[in-house]
Amino acid sequence: MRTINANWLKLHLNDEKLVIADCRFNLSDPEEGEMLYKNDHIPGALYYDLEKDLSAPVKQHGGRHPLPPMDNFIELLERSGIDRATTVIAYDGGQGAYASRLWWMLTYVGHEKVYILNGGYEDWKKQDGAITNKIPTPAKSSYSPSCNHDMIASYEEVKEAVSKKTKNIVLIDSREEKRYLGIEEPIDKKAGRIPGAINKVWFEGLENGRFRNAKEQQKRFTDIDPSKTLIVYCGSGVTAAPNYIALKEAGYPNVKLYPGSFSDWISYEENEVETGAFKGL
Repeated sequence: MRTINANWLKLHLNDEKLVIADCRFNLSDPEEGEMLYKNDHIPGALYYDLEKDLSAPVKQHGGRHPLPPMDNFIELLERSGIDRATTVIAYDGGQGAYASRLWWMLTYVGHEKVYILNGGYEDWKKQDGAITNKIPTPAKSSYSPSCNHDMIASYEEVKEAVSKKTKNIVLIDSREEKRYLGIEEPIDKKAGRIPGAINKVWFEGLENGRFRNAKEQQKRFTDIDPSKTLIVYCGSGVTAAPNYIALKEAGYPNVKLYPGSFSDWISYEENEVETGAFKGL
């Protein structure tokens, strides 16, 4: 299981080799997450900003939340006192997406002891979990990454999947249906989806901020052949992470995430987008 609950964290809150990561964020108000963290957070938690810590600056290509240089991310882990033996617990406001982003990045660099706090900070408070406004100052550590490059789908791989040069790849769009169908697009400059993608809305893998269990996740994906390579994407690579986790929880062995996602795809003017109902693989 890739999640833990509030009761587990209460019991282990003072463990020596534990780091708690507050990943609260609001896309429409990027300063809100850090402000909320400074007001109160789980004792010992460090703040990880989606755009300052878990993304690189936006460029012409790469999408709205490109992955940061891995050297920068490793430096962040070392400043946080995280080494390969540390258990990391990530939480956000209860949406699951921002904590999933950190979970995915840590898993990518080879970290095994990383979990998401089911229900996030809101559930923690409902469960009478301790809170504080004290900001910790961790001792610096040393981190030796072992990157799993198979977790990432490159732009070139997605292009190949769209051109149908290989039939062994399934593209999965994680956004809500109206954006997938091209009915509305509140963020990106074009509406629609990457051609050939099916739709599995990311938040359907959660209920009240908690990830559904393996059997429930399997039901969501019964129409997908587990022998194929699955590439998940969303608007900018963030909400694709919960779907990545859900697919792994459901037992799918070959899952990749396209970090640039739809916002990277449409940054290339020549790329087509598809709208309307899915016409089949």
